[in-house]
Amino acid sequence: MANRYFVYILECKDKSLYTGITTDIERRLEEHKSGRGASYTRAKGVKGIVFSESCSNRSVASKREAEIKKLKRSDKKALVLGWKAKND
Repeated sequence: MANRYFVYILECKDKSLYTGITTDIERRLEEHKSGRGASYTRAKGVKGIVFSESCSNRSVASKREAEIKKLKRSDKKALVLGWKAKND
């Protein structure tokens, strides 16, 4: 059976947003926090995950990641707020 993938958005310590994909959100968050993640998050520091979305496979996750990365910051923030409201 294929792995389930997740698209996620991290908030960095400088309030910037980083978008990525993974099969294990908690593991990937720890990698980012410990400096083993992307060079962007090593430089900016990580506060935590502010959005995640389950995808059926890597292809779908990669396409969704690209869509999110193209969004304006205000649209990303709206996505985050909607996710938080749904998960509170």
